Amino acid sequence: MARVFSVSGSVVIDVSPDAAYQAVSRPGDMGRWSPENLGTTDGPAGGSAELGSTFVGRNKRGRFRWVTLCTVTAADPGRRFAFRVRAIGVRSPRLRSPIATWEYRFEPAGEGTRVTETWTDDRRAWPTWVANAFDRVATSGRTFADFQTRNIDRTLHNLKRELEKDRAA
Repeated sequence: MARVFSVSGSVVIDVSPDAAYQAVSRPGDMGRWSPENLGTTDGPAGGSAELGSTFVGRNKRGRFRWVTLCTVTAADPGRRFAFRVRAIGVRSPRLRSPIATWEYRFEPAGEGTRVTETWTDDRRAWPTWVANAFDRVATSGRTFADFQTRNIDRTLHNLKRELEKDRAA
């Protein structure tokens, strides 16, 4: 089976592209939507992350917890937000290596916004058999592409629910 290096999903949310961008571009808030991310230990305070800024993401999967060092690679308000995960560790992100890139695109869709979330596996130097073996241990039997497809769907569902709830309030 060929290795899948990128997966994505989309949802239409009844808010403006700017409102969706403002929510997603605050890495500290991502833990409100993501089934795996817990927010950040540092990074931009309050506002949106800017191009080139860094943050340390906190993550969990079952009992396992880890942190990642991320760099914002795109910050185009109302259009695109992306960051690259470039180090990982248990208490601090010490192991430096290309790991993954996360991208969010925002496109007008009727009265709302189509938000597309994309995960890209940046572990291109890993032999496929090593990546597949690691993935199956780290995700309880799945590849990261399959695992992230599910996470993206859950994240987008939660983002839609929260942003539309906030809009109605």
